[in-house]
Amino acid sequence: MIRVLIVDDHPLVRRGLAGVLDSAPDVELVGAVADGALAADAAADGRADIVLMDLSMPGMDGVEATGEVLARCPDTRVVVLTSFAEQARVLAALDAGAVGYLLKDSEPEDLLQAIREAAAGHAPISPRAALALLPARGPSRPRRGEDLSPREREVLALVAVGLPNKSIARRLQLSEKTVKAHLTRIFATLGVYDRTSAALWAQRNGLLEEENR
Repeated sequence: MIRVLIVDDHPLVRRGLAGVLDSAPDVELVGAVADGALAADAAADGRADIVLMDLSMPGMDGVEATGEVLARCPDTRVVVLTSFAEQARVLAALDAGAVGYLLKDSEPEDLLQAIREAAAGHAPISPRAALALLPARGPSRPRRGEDLSPREREVLALVAVGLPNKSIARRLQLSEKTVKAHLTRIFATLGVYDRTSAALWAQRNGLLEEENR
């Protein structure tokens, strides 16, 4: 069971999110607070695995609250859930320690999937937020992946079509550990932050068309 805490100053948002979480058999709502200053205590009391963190709140904002939560509960994973996709906000949240960044216009099933991904150690980021992040992560990138090895291009192409590591490993007859090692180098080479950003890079730079020729 994934234990989730909601931090948002709007009552309607808290109630709506609670309804979404209650619909999932593998997710448990352990609390909902309206102030970032209450987030760390609530996360500790509820032993939260995931904190859904709003950014814009009176008093302590979501960026500062993220730092407080992680200082108190280092094993908790913070996923920002906000209306803002500006580069500065995305970077501030990630630099504070958030592992994910979602927008409030996300579909309920996408939110639940992001919670599961964060709990599994991944970094779910909304495509719009990832697009804002791309220019800030690494100023120089290969235009069409020429700095990637053939195997790395194969791995990246499969990431871009949405395959998880286990399926990529099976498709390419590799171990999951090897796939993760390839992804680490891919991220460093492209100057991106996570799978979503890498997939967007591949789509924007024509890697899928290259691999399908």
